[in-house]
Amino acid sequence: MGGVSVLAIPLPTTKPRPDRTTNRATMLESTLTELYCPRTGATYEADKIQTLSDVGGPLYARYDLEAAAANWRQGAGLAGRPAGLWRYADILPVRDPRFRLTLGEGGPPLLNAPRAGKRVGVANLLLKDEGLNPTGSFKARGLCVAVSRAVELGIDSLAIPTAGNAGGAMAAYAARAGVKATVYMPDDAPGEFVDECEALGAEVIGVAGLITDAGARLAADMEAEGFFSVATLKEPYRVEGKKTLGIELAEQMGWKLPDAILYPTGGGTGLVGMWKAFDELEAMGCIGAERPRMIAVQSTGCAPVIRAFEAGDESVTPWEGARTVADGLRVPMMVGDQEILRALRASGGTAIAVPDEEIMEFVRHLGADEGIYGAPEDGATLAAIPHLLARGDVDKDETVVAFLTGSGYKYRSGMKRFAAANATAPDTAGGAAG
Repeated sequence: MGGVSVLAIPLPTTKPRPDRTTNRATMLESTLTELYCPRTGATYEADKIQTLSDVGGPLYARYDLEAAAANWRQGAGLAGRPAGLWRYADILPVRDPRFRLTLGEGGPPLLNAPRAGKRVGVANLLLKDEGLNPTGSFKARGLCVAVSRAVELGIDSLAIPTAGNAGGAMAAYAARAGVKATVYMPDDAPGEFVDECEALGAEVIGVAGLITDAGARLAADMEAEGFFSVATLKEPYRVEGKKTLGIELAEQMGWKLPDAILYPTGGGTGLVGMWKAFDELEAMGCIGAERPRMIAVQSTGCAPVIRAFEAGDESVTPWEGARTVADGLRVPMMVGDQEILRALRASGGTAIAVPDEEIMEFVRHLGADEGIYGAPEDGATLAAIPHLLARGDVDKDETVVAFLTGSGYKYRSGMKRFAAANATAPDTAGGAAG
């Protein structure tokens, strides 16, 4: 790992602030056994710093699921554990409880949404509001685990390319651990993201272009700067944090899964993380073989997954000229493209893109109907449902879970900029056009 600054293992000199809870969940042992490549099956040592597999694909963590299942059956089981992400510590990769950082991530409610459901035409619509996590987005889950594990392995300097939310989450957990954070972000990202990262002690480097350009700049700087990248699926542990989306959903639904899951898909870590979680839960005896249809939602301004899915391709090609109000969906290429497409097809799911105008329309509907000030990505998820009904991909009587991945408070300037750019000019008669 040339250029990565590593401290003494197992106990780095710079220690994270301890998880101040003194409960059973923090003391559970991880059942982590090894890492593996989902594309080739090759295995890798879990207690060494790892990045990608030998074929350039992501690495996943493997656990002793029999031992974990026995843990879950003991005493009061999960019911005796506190709420939050670390209640699933035995199937998460951080071995030493002292390195399990927390800011209160995990556990947002699964909300019935009758008015939003009526609007989109689905009787049983449930909303998983991830904007209630620390730093206001679902990114807290993945970065909580990735930073915790990185510090446990002795890493003291972290970097990330981001459209916004992931940078804030990484900066927060790096601050919690007392390690250095460097964030590479497109220079046209909403200012709220920059302000957040800087307030949390991170160095922010603006890059002309998209998240892929930010990632390229990070890679170019890595050797000289000596940091470790926690970019999406370029290390093994963000996906482990994100898989708790699926574990938590199953638990909140009484170990039954919905008919369909709609997920706004940029890098896709949450989608593939949930798919991995469902396999693990089945192996542990928590759920059966049934799976929800996984549905990826993107913007028509950046829809590489939809294009590949519809073409029958096994991998994604870069999207040229990516442009959307939903910063988290402005991802023209991703590392986990094969895993995303495989999950969509294996589940009998699909992929769909919606225009930015509909995205913003449904951001407003979400607020007025359900009292949730959502991010544009949330609007995309809801805007997709009427189209899916019309296509026959979703039935009006099915149970549908829509993931809301962030808070609108962090997108205020970007949404205002979009509204101003798309304001309808009055016609010559003095009325509003359109």
